[in-house]
Amino acid sequence: MDKDSIEKMKELLLAQKREILETLVSTNADFRAIVEEMDPKDFADVASDDIDRKMIEALGSQDIKRLRAIDAALGRINLGKYGICVKCNKKIPQERLLALPYAVLCVDCQKGEERRNR
Repeated sequence: MDKDSIEKMKELLLAQKREILETLVSTNADFRAIVEEMDPKDFADVASDDIDRKMIEALGSQDIKRLRAIDAALGRINLGKYGICVKCNKKIPQERLLALPYAVLCVDCQKGEERRNR
Protein backbone atom coordinates (compact mmCIF):
# COMPACT_ATOMS: atom_id res chain seq x y z
CA MET A 1 0.00 0.00 0.00
CA ASP A 2 1.25 3.44 -0.81
CA LYS A 3 1.64 6.18 1.79
CA ASP A 4 -1.47 8.10 0.67
CA SER A 5 -3.66 4.99 0.91
CA ILE A 6 -2.36 4.20 4.37
CA GLU A 7 -3.02 7.78 5.49
CA LYS A 8 -6.60 7.54 4.17
CA MET A 9 -7.08 4.26 6.02
CA LYS A 10 -5.74 5.85 9.20
CA GLU A 11 -8.25 8.69 8.84
CA LEU A 12 -11.04 6.14 8.28
CA LEU A 13 -10.02 4.15 11.37
CA LEU A 14 -9.86 7.30 13.51
CA ALA A 15 -13.30 8.36 12.22
CA GLN A 16 -14.76 4.96 13.17
CA LYS A 17 -13.16 5.19 16.62
CA ARG A 18 -14.50 8.72 17.08
CA GLU A 19 -17.98 7.54 16.05
CA ILE A 20 -18.00 4.77 18.68
CA LEU A 21 -16.85 7.18 21.39
CA GLU A 22 -19.28 9.92 20.38
CA THR A 23 -22.15 7.43 20.52
CA LEU A 24 -20.96 6.34 23.95
CA VAL A 25 -20.78 9.94 25.20
CA SER A 26 -24.24 10.76 23.86
CA THR A 27 -25.89 7.66 25.36
CA ASN A 28 -24.07 7.25 28.67
CA ALA A 29 -24.19 9.93 31.35
CA ASP A 30 -21.38 8.39 33.44
CA PHE A 31 -18.99 8.33 30.52
CA ARG A 32 -20.01 11.85 29.46
CA ALA A 33 -19.13 13.10 32.96
CA ILE A 34 -15.70 11.43 32.76
CA VAL A 35 -14.98 13.03 29.39
CA GLU A 36 -16.16 16.46 30.56
CA GLU A 37 -13.84 16.31 33.60
CA MET A 38 -10.78 15.55 31.48
CA ASP A 39 -8.51 18.04 29.83
CA PRO A 40 -9.85 18.70 26.34
CA LYS A 41 -8.70 15.84 24.15
CA ASP A 42 -9.54 14.42 20.80
CA PHE A 43 -12.05 11.56 21.18
CA ALA A 44 -9.60 9.31 19.37
CA ASP A 45 -7.24 9.61 22.35
CA VAL A 46 -9.82 8.92 25.04
CA ALA A 47 -10.09 5.14 24.57
CA SER A 48 -6.33 4.70 24.61
CA ASP A 49 -6.07 6.29 28.04
CA ASP A 50 -7.96 3.42 29.71
CA ILE A 51 -9.44 6.11 31.94
CA ASP A 52 -12.11 4.20 33.76
CA ARG A 53 -13.83 0.87 34.00
CA LYS A 54 -17.15 2.62 33.31
CA MET A 55 -16.21 2.97 29.68
CA ILE A 56 -15.80 -0.78 29.33
CA GLU A 57 -19.08 -1.36 31.17
CA ALA A 58 -20.90 1.13 28.96
CA LEU A 59 -19.67 -0.30 25.69
CA GLY A 60 -21.32 -3.35 24.24
CA SER A 61 -19.06 -6.33 23.58
CA GLN A 62 -19.18 -5.69 19.83
CA ASP A 63 -18.05 -2.09 20.31
CA ILE A 64 -15.25 -3.21 22.64
CA LYS A 65 -14.01 -5.70 20.04
CA ARG A 66 -14.26 -3.09 17.30
CA LEU A 67 -12.39 -0.45 19.36
CA ARG A 68 -9.62 -2.92 20.15
CA ALA A 69 -9.40 -3.95 16.50
CA ILE A 70 -9.21 -0.31 15.44
CA ASP A 71 -6.49 0.43 18.00
CA ALA A 72 -4.56 -2.64 16.82
CA ALA A 73 -4.85 -1.50 13.19
CA LEU A 74 -3.59 1.96 14.14
CA GLY A 75 -0.67 0.27 15.91
CA ARG A 76 0.11 -1.76 12.78
CA ILE A 77 0.11 1.47 10.75
CA ASN A 78 2.66 2.96 13.17
CA LEU A 79 4.80 -0.18 12.89
CA GLY A 80 4.60 -0.21 9.10
CA LYS A 81 2.77 -3.55 9.08
CA TYR A 82 -0.70 -2.39 8.10
CA GLY A 83 -2.29 -4.30 5.22
CA ILE A 84 -0.17 -7.42 5.74
CA CYS A 85 -1.86 -10.69 6.74
CA VAL A 86 -0.67 -11.71 10.20
CA LYS A 87 -0.89 -15.37 9.25
CA CYS A 88 0.70 -15.68 5.79
CA ASN A 89 2.41 -12.26 5.45
CA LYS A 90 0.75 -11.60 2.08
CA LYS A 91 -0.77 -8.22 1.28
CA ILE A 92 -4.42 -7.85 2.24
CA PRO A 93 -6.30 -6.58 -0.83
CA GLN A 94 -7.22 -2.90 -0.63
CA GLU A 95 -10.87 -3.76 -1.37
CA ARG A 96 -10.95 -5.88 1.81
CA LEU A 97 -9.35 -3.10 3.85
CA LEU A 98 -11.86 -0.58 2.52
CA ALA A 99 -14.68 -2.88 3.63
CA LEU A 100 -13.02 -3.82 6.94
CA PRO A 101 -10.18 -1.39 7.69
CA TYR A 102 -9.06 -3.31 10.76
CA ALA A 103 -8.78 -6.68 8.98
CA VAL A 104 -5.75 -8.71 10.06
CA LEU A 105 -6.17 -11.65 7.70
CA CYS A 106 -6.28 -11.89 3.92
CA VAL A 107 -9.41 -13.41 2.40
CA ASP A 108 -7.92 -16.92 2.07
CA CYS A 109 -6.67 -17.03 5.66
CA GLN A 110 -10.00 -15.63 6.93
CA LYS A 111 -11.89 -18.36 5.06
CA GLY A 112 -9.60 -20.95 6.61
CA GLU A 113 -10.25 -19.56 10.09
CA GLU A 114 -14.00 -19.59 9.52
CA ARG A 115 -13.91 -23.21 8.33
CA ARG A 116 -11.89 -24.20 11.40
CA ASN A 117 -14.34 -22.48 13.74
CA ARG A 118 -17.43 -24.25 12.41
